[in-house]
Amino acid sequence: MAAHSPCSKVRAAADAVGAILVGVSWPASMVLASIIAGGHVLINDVPGTGKTIMAKLMARLLGLSLRRIQMTPDTLPSDIVGVKVWRQDKGAFEFVPGPIFANMVLVDEVNRAPPRVQSALLEAMQELRVTVDGETYSLPRPFIVIATQNPLEQEGTYPLPEAELDRFLVSVSLGYPPTLTDEVELLRRRLKWGTDDPSALVRPVMGSSDVAALQSHAESIYVDDVVLEYIASLVRSIRGDPRVEVGPSPRAGIHMLRLSRALALLDCRNYVVPDDVKAAAGPVLRHRIRMAPSTLLDPSNVVEEHVNSVPVPKR
Repeated sequence: MAAHSPCSKVRAAADAVGAILVGVSWPASMVLASIIAGGHVLINDVPGTGKTIMAKLMARLLGLSLRRIQMTPDTLPSDIVGVKVWRQDKGAFEFVPGPIFANMVLVDEVNRAPPRVQSALLEAMQELRVTVDGETYSLPRPFIVIATQNPLEQEGTYPLPEAELDRFLVSVSLGYPPTLTDEVELLRRRLKWGTDDPSALVRPVMGSSDVAALQSHAESIYVDDVVLEYIASLVRSIRGDPRVEVGPSPRAGIHMLRLSRALALLDCRNYVVPDDVKAAAGPVLRHRIRMAPSTLLDPSNVVEEHVNSVPVPKR
């Protein structure tokens, strides 16, 4: 493809991420693909694995405005969406936007937010707008939420409602460096950079308008009926598993379609193949599944079972 093609821009961003982060190429690709698909990201991981740096790096590389919100149990909806304040010189109330008004919003420890705050965040994620004192305000485009939560610490947290979980396009985990070599390379790069946060050292490879164009281009990626049937078969197969108490919703299938298209673009293709669907299945489906109390299986294992057992339909 030409140097100015959508593929070349995406690959430039992916290569830049790989030059900074170590041992997380797969989850980084999923985060990048989710942004291209216009979807929100939930990162489940223990502290210190690079969740915040991942978000800051993506925003920097893609030329997106970034705001960070640290959730606490006493956070109020106005703390994230903004408030109206009285301007005596104008004799009127003026809306002061909150940190939610950015292209990318990093919501740290989202499960520490109380229900009213999660409700306000849900409106922003789904409707791309917020409501303050009965007035509606549109959010900037593109608009992406990257939320983090620590799966080990539950004290002072509020479980995310199913409706909010369903709004996240993908759920990923960065994990620890997979090998000793990766761990040493991480330390070596820290010596080279002279900082714990290398995101400020990289230059943008595109701007917000380019991201919007990529999102639009992803919507034009060709998807054959065979692939559509495969996505539907996977979703319905998991939904019918007796070990699954609540299966993936129809929105899950739509999100698999969106992520599969973005993954095809990431691989410099203008069409989706079944392998794109297989790669999208785990990140899109596992956080939408509630297992029956009688089973101890992890949702990821169930998704993997069905990916391996559901045949790709033929013409």
